[in-house]
Amino acid sequence: MAGTGPWFMDKHLAGKLTARAAARGLQIPIDYEHQSLLAETNGQPAPAAGWINEQLFVWQPDEPGVDAPGLYAAVSWTPRARAMIETGEYRYLSPVFEYDPETGAVLELLSVALTNTPAMDKPLYAALCARHSSHPQEHPVNETLKKLLAALGLPETTAEADAITAVAALKTQAAQAQTQIAALKAAPPDPAKYVPIETMTALQGELAAARASVADDEAARIINQAFADGKLIEAQRAWATDLGKTNLAALKTWAASAPPIAALSGMQTQGRKDTPAAPIPSADERTVMAAMGLTAEEFAKGRKA
Repeated sequence: MAGTGPWFMDKHLAGKLTARAAARGLQIPIDYEHQSLLAETNGQPAPAAGWINEQLFVWQPDEPGVDAPGLYAAVSWTPRARAMIETGEYRYLSPVFEYDPETGAVLELLSVALTNTPAMDKPLYAALCARHSSHPQEHPVNETLKKLLAALGLPETTAEADAITAVAALKTQAAQAQTQIAALKAAPPDPAKYVPIETMTALQGELAAARASVADDEAARIINQAFADGKLIEAQRAWATDLGKTNLAALKTWAASAPPIAALSGMQTQGRKDTPAAPIPSADERTVMAAMGLTAEEFAKGRKA
């Protein structure tokens, strides 16, 4: 008959429940019709209707002057849930908690649902109540606890006290991280370590221009030397200049391996003097040559002499 109650809560148990909630460091969700526990099976979203502040539980003792003794908590409602409560669309709350099946002692509050059917002895609500005993291996682990242990990187067999310790350590680490972030935000930046982005952009532009100028000068030197070595003609100047701008290494390779152009490196006669052509004999001279039996070269020599 697990899940049918009765359940038990007193000041001592309320103190333990409050301590566990504070150690978890997570606000306790209030959903609609326990949808956060049904989402895995029905595939529907489970929006929150509100949140219970894990730090703001208050125990009202059963004593004279107290109208409704019990455990209370501060709730922050979403605008949608507040509107439905104010118009009477929802009227009751149904808690989901861990408890001791032998004594009915409530041990930990896991979530709360807005509902209009809060009869907790119904099968649905009985199934939502987690079992608790001194031998946890005999009972299935609550799904919410499974997710919490998985998020902490702990096995499902982890004892409750160890899980609470792990959550507390996680809270401590988070607090330390927040302190470090706050310190970084509060510390003024060291001007010696930083420069304005405009200055950095300007410097990058100047460096790029300087590199381009050096490359242009190097290309001009190579081209001029190629002209001096007889490896370039004027018609090739534009080609060589463009190559130097786009691929200086390729221009260097070409200049180192290109052979001199013969027509530019010297005369095609390789220093030999040209022999003037013999003048063409006139008609009268040809008659004399024929009469004397002379060739054109012999006649020319005789004429020079």
